[in-house]
Amino acid sequence: MQQLLRWLMMGCFIASALNAHAVTVQDQHGTFTIEKVPQRIVVLELSFADALAAVAVSPVGIADDNDPQRLLPEVRQQLQPWQSVGLRAQPSLEAISALHPDLIIADSSRHATIYAALQRIAPVLLLQSRNETYAENLQSAAIIGDVVGKNTEMQQRLALHQQRMHDAAAKLPPNTSVLFGTSRENQFTLHSSASYTGGVLMALGIQVPQSVNHTPMTVLSLEQLLAINPDWLLVAHYRDESIVKKWQQDPLWSLMKADQQQHIRSVDSNSWARARGLFAAEKIASDTVTLLTAP
Repeated sequence: MQQLLRWLMMGCFIASALNAHAVTVQDQHGTFTIEKVPQRIVVLELSFADALAAVAVSPVGIADDNDPQRLLPEVRQQLQPWQSVGLRAQPSLEAISALHPDLIIADSSRHATIYAALQRIAPVLLLQSRNETYAENLQSAAIIGDVVGKNTEMQQRLALHQQRMHDAAAKLPPNTSVLFGTSRENQFTLHSSASYTGGVLMALGIQVPQSVNHTPMTVLSLEQLLAINPDWLLVAHYRDESIVKKWQQDPLWSLMKADQQQHIRSVDSNSWARARGLFAAEKIASDTVTLLTAP
């Protein structure tokens, strides 16, 4: 009987602690308040899964484009099995509802049109992801840490992240200019200093092209790429038939400094262009050190 009473008292203490959580943060919709620590979280962008993985919290559902490989291995290793809720661009409301979440973390860019529908399922924390900068991503991670009751753990993880980025920057050659872009069959897109990946590279002390037309990402022609003329060109090829591969057959290509110095490398599109977060930035940092310092 005494043991039963102890278990009941412990259960009441845990319930009281959960209900006393009551956190208020500012998200992209305004003021967001949650009264207790969420236990069943659904995230609709990869960066939100990254943030939860950073503090060892596993969501029950992820909009993973029906492909768990979309999450970086470093992120997957920190998570328990989850249920896919479909595409990031068009998640399934039915799949989300079936998981009975007590928190949904959604992207203010992709999911604004279904925000009201999501709210009918569970409280919705609306944050930037798709169009966020590196600095904004760190801010979002801190907000997520608060909301899931892991403020201290997240602050510690952010400090570790900053140290890892500092250590990576110390290994890179100074005053190096790098242009990163994604290459599809018919277009090459520059990720400027205003983009997420550009911000990560700048945090490593790398010179990154400024935004063109005040946009984070801009489609470039071969002539515009040659005009920038970076020390290094890093390309994420989305398909085998890539416009950069066609450009490399053009006589003008050999005029580029990166080609003359054999400083052109392919990088993984998933970790460099699709993923965002602490683990993603650290993967970019690790790749950059490897690529730029290899003999």
